[in-house]
Amino acid sequence: MSTTERAAESGPPGTATWAEVQADPRFRELRRRLRGFVFPMTALFLGWYLLYVLLADYAHEFMSMRVVGNITVGLVLGLLQFVSTFVITTLYVRYANRRLDPLADEIRGEIEGGGR
Repeated sequence: MSTTERAAESGPPGTATWAEVQADPRFRELRRRLRGFVFPMTALFLGWYLLYVLLADYAHEFMSMRVVGNITVGLVLGLLQFVSTFVITTLYVRYANRRLDPLADEIRGEIEGGGR
């Protein structure tokens, strides 16, 4: 008897094993949706951050240009790093509420409830 079969027998009646869950097309769709958001957004943010670091290191004159009073381009771009973090968080929460959570709840309900 395999470890998976023993785990399935020892668990509550009707619960799915992790191997069964991972083989479920809905779970694969959930992973595809998550990766479809997370990977591009991560690449975009890291690119934006790298641009900021490179400008700070190699474009001193540009970054020290004054925008208004003592506020420089570097300060504005630095503050926009924080703004972009909050924007990405907000976008992710909206995306998860619409596209991820309903499917995850459906899968969780089946695992915990034991039936489709």
